[in-house]
Amino acid sequence: MKTLRTFCLFCFGLLVLNPAFSQGEKRTAYTLKGGLAIGTQRWNAFSNRAPLFRYQGAVAVETADSDEFSIFSELGYHVRGSAVRYINLSAGATTNFLSQTFEFNNLSLSIGGKQKFGYRNAKAYYLIAIRGEYTLWTNLGKYEDQNNTYLFLPVEGLVRRFNYGVTVGGGFEWSFGELVGGVLEFSVSPDFSYQYRQPPLQNVPSPYQPGVYTDIPERQIRNLSFEISLGLRFLRIVEYID
Repeated sequence: MKTLRTFCLFCFGLLVLNPAFSQGEKRTAYTLKGGLAIGTQRWNAFSNRAPLFRYQGAVAVETADSDEFSIFSELGYHVRGSAVRYINLSAGATTNFLSQTFEFNNLSLSIGGKQKFGYRNAKAYYLIAIRGEYTLWTNLGKYEDQNNTYLFLPVEGLVRRFNYGVTVGGGFEWSFGELVGGVLEFSVSPDFSYQYRQPPLQNVPSPYQPGVYTDIPERQIRNLSFEISLGLRFLRIVEYID
């Protein structure tokens, strides 16, 4: 954890303090982007959940002095989670398609680097970043009535608010003019920490067999998200004159 803090402070210092020591021209890029988020989760080491399709958005600041490498910091909003989808066959041959979603609305801060390829007006790149997140709210409250009887679903009180992981990805940048351009980005964000952790529970009423009690093992939930983003990139140029 100490190494992680040191790296974050180093990258932040490069972004913020570098202009004070620059000579000549200084370039900084600001990006506003958003798009589709596909959330999955591992529950107790089993990835048997259906994907959750939601949205995400972010703003970023990036060094732009080099055509090949840059350091960036990004503040984002992401809906993490997963879903359960099933078919309910009722009397009269009626078919109902039902689903349950487990949503965690997270604020994230990422710091990392990009390696770029191509020409000045059109480039491809790949990126890697370390990421910390804070959970603002969830939708687990909608299952409170069910949990009062069965306690089979996650509960709000056991959500872990602070989480961390990495983001890796790649994308394309292109210019509309000298100061404005576009961005298309694909990324994967695995968490290293658990979004939710519940201790083992004994003698819990089964929702599937009335009158039957069962044991629930420890429940650990970890996020894995895939994102597609489209955005605008604004270039700021500052000239330093002696």
